Order: sequence, then C-alpha cells, then structure tokens
Amino acid sequence: MNTTVRVARNGVDVPTLFATLDAVKANPELAQFQFRAHNRWVSGTHSRSSIQGFYGAMQEDTTRTTPFVYDADHPQVLTGQGNAPTPVEFLLHAIAACLTAGLGNIASARGVTLHEVESTVEGDIDLNGILGTAPAERNGYTGIRVSFRISGDADEQTLRELIEQSTRRSAVFDVLSNGTSVDVAVDVA
Repeated sequence: MNTTVRVARNGVDVPTLFATLDAVKANPELAQFQFRAHNRWVSGTHSRSSIQGFYGAMQEDTTRTTPFVYDADHPQVLTGQGNAPTPVEFLLHAIAACLTAGLGNIASARGVTLHEVESTVEGDIDLNGILGTAPAERNGYTGIRVSFRISGDADEQTLRELIEQSTRRSAVFDVLSNGTSVDVAVDVA
C-alpha cells in the first residue's frame, strides 16, 4: 500500500493546509470570515489604517496582539504630501500579494518546489474621472496588468498552470475583475 506523506514545502505547512481543506469540507460554516480595518484621517489626504482582529473559523481571532498599521496619502502633484502610497497603489500590492500567496499554497499542495517568484503590477487611471473634469471617465483603474517571473522544479506549462489556478482562486482578483457591492454608512458626530 502506497501512503503519500505530505510535508512542508515553500514555507507552507502542507499537512495543515490539507487538514484545513478537510475541515471546511466537513463543516462549510468554518469558511465564513469577516476582515476589518479601522481608518483615521491624519491631515489633508493623509490617513492611517489599523488592521488587527477578524472573525473566522467560527470565532474571533485572538492571535494578532499588535495591529498592522498602514498610512496612505497622495503625492504632492495630487495635493498630498507623499507620506505613503496612494490608496489605489494598495490595490496593486493587494493583487500581487494575493496571487503570490495563492501560488505558494497551490504549488505546495501539488508538490512543486518554487525557487523564485517575482511579479510586477501596473494600473492605468485617467484622473479626469476623479477630478470631475471628464465625468464620463471612470474613477478607478481602466486596466491592471500583472506579470510574473517564476522558477521552480516543474516544467513551464505546470508553472503557468499554477499561476492560472491562483488567479482563479484569488479573492482580490475576483473583487477587482468582478466588482462587489460596497455599502457606505455615515454617522455625523
């Protein structure tokens, strides 16, 4: 009898990954998550977000004892002070990070050792929409391009298929390519 032993690969705890998949298959409610961020205006176009807790696997997370803090600002040419990346640049980081994380998990689950992965993400925006100088222009990106450079212990076709699978399973890719409803509530103090 052949027994497949799964081990950690690419920094991914593969046994835990498969145990998680099995647990979610047995109890789909475990897959319901809610992520949260809190943002506070600093000055001008500068704001600061704090990300710490989330709800997932049917419980509130208690493992993050220190919040992750991210600033956002606009460059001086757009009336900011350039204290941090713009909010739309965070979207570029988010898609790169999501695709790369998925790639790491998928490659590990399929027994492929990765040697190097790099990506470049470019997004095009016509600011006429945001500025209101051409209201017919959309406010957001008109296009985003992601390019990968990858090497691993698999052939070219397999490495391409790993990235394609990561793209199909990426939450950030889904939101950017399909959109999602966003509800905005206001509490005036």
